[in-house]
Amino acid sequence: MVVASVAAVLLAGGGGAYWAATAANGDGGGSGGAAAGGGGSAPPPLALDERADVPPAAPDGPPQGIAVGEPDPHGGKIVHRVSGTLPQGPGRAEVRRAVGTVTAAEVTRLAKALGLAGTPRAEGTSWTVGSDKDGSGPLLRVDRQAPGTWTFARYGSGGTDDCRRGASVCSSGRTAPDGSGSPVSESAARAAATPVLKAAGLDDAALDSRQVMGSARVVNADPVVDGLPTYGWSTGVQVGPDGDVVGGSGHLKGLEKGDSYPVISAGEALKQLNGSSSRTGRGSGVGGCAEPVPLEGDLKSPGVRCGTRTGAEPSTTTVTIDKAVFGLSMQHVAGEPALVPSWLFSVRSAAGGAGTTLARVAVDPAYLAKAKDAPATPPGGTGGASGSSRQIQSYSADGQNLSVTFWGGVCSTYAASAAEDGKTVRVTVAESKQEGKKVCVMMAQELNRTVTLDAPLGDRAVIDAASGARVPSA
Repeated sequence: MVVASVAAVLLAGGGGAYWAATAANGDGGGSGGAAAGGGGSAPPPLALDERADVPPAAPDGPPQGIAVGEPDPHGGKIVHRVSGTLPQGPGRAEVRRAVGTVTAAEVTRLAKALGLAGTPRAEGTSWTVGSDKDGSGPLLRVDRQAPGTWTFARYGSGGTDDCRRGASVCSSGRTAPDGSGSPVSESAARAAATPVLKAAGLDDAALDSRQVMGSARVVNADPVVDGLPTYGWSTGVQVGPDGDVVGGSGHLKGLEKGDSYPVISAGEALKQLNGSSSRTGRGSGVGGCAEPVPLEGDLKSPGVRCGTRTGAEPSTTTVTIDKAVFGLSMQHVAGEPALVPSWLFSVRSAAGGAGTTLARVAVDPAYLAKAKDAPATPPGGTGGASGSSRQIQSYSADGQNLSVTFWGGVCSTYAASAAEDGKTVRVTVAESKQEGKKVCVMMAQELNRTVTLDAPLGDRAVIDAASGARVPSA
């Protein structure tokens, strides 16, 4: 592991928390080194699939129905206030990516930690271990392609495998938990999860075992990469009331350094955060202004127009940030998940409970580019070009059936088709306007369409034909 590029120290005192960070080169941030492996050359633009100026997560709190950190569609303003002093950060930092494929040996190591015997079986795009009879036993499934997303369930949905010869009814003393019993202690849950986390390469992860799901306690592990905390790349291990691991999910493939990018300061990230959360005019928020829609054939203008003042002024909500630290957050880059340099803001809960985290991409905006598969207009909006270029959000495959998810309007119909070769499957989503519609509500909805392929997807990449970008799996 490379020496951490940022060292953070928490100093308690006064009215809040003070975080100090020192760059590894000793300049306290601002000046940048050479791009990783690039001999000082400028890194390529970082193509984020989503806008970097919109917080990917938002905590709870007022105004009612609007998450703190998210813009108020009615024109409210969110102001993020820092309790204490913002830290400095490094001059630049690397993107981390999971590359390659998961080997059978890596799956075997994880399966052994989960108490599963047997050899990993290759099934389409996944490795599987266990539950090869009636579906009642434990099952581990791992995606073969990086980042090696894995899921584990101790109890299946079938009957049992404990059948004596000649018995008319199969029975077993081991059945799925019914939610009864009390969750184990946090220390017991961590002890049970430790072998699994070690097999997944998470020896040094930051652990949180406060979450309880019924009778199971969940140990959530966020990896620490070269000394940097992460957000959005968690592994969760569920421990039942008997102390056994009953479920879990995470990523098995390790992360590798990518290109190095200049990064902005915490103060600049906070300024952008407040800028994206401010909406001062009526109708300028999410979804614009709602107006009465005339019945078909009745094209009279409504009596009240958008922008009509009602005397009510937009509200302002103040959100307190207790801590800021430089780290990495999960973002999609050109259709693939990656950990991107980010400022992680810990936000105080309005209800007095556990706080939440706002992750803000820290890459200098000059090095950010719009991903090829990013829509030119918001979901449900109208573009200037003729025809429809619809972004495919994700896909799932089951044998020869390929299901794609995308955003579409309520007044159109959609059909999906695919063109296949040995390495890729290019999917096209065609939009047809419904005839006779003179007035249509501008509302988007998430849609799914299924295409029957000539052969199972296997290791082939799914490509959005409209944009040429690779589509991530669901």
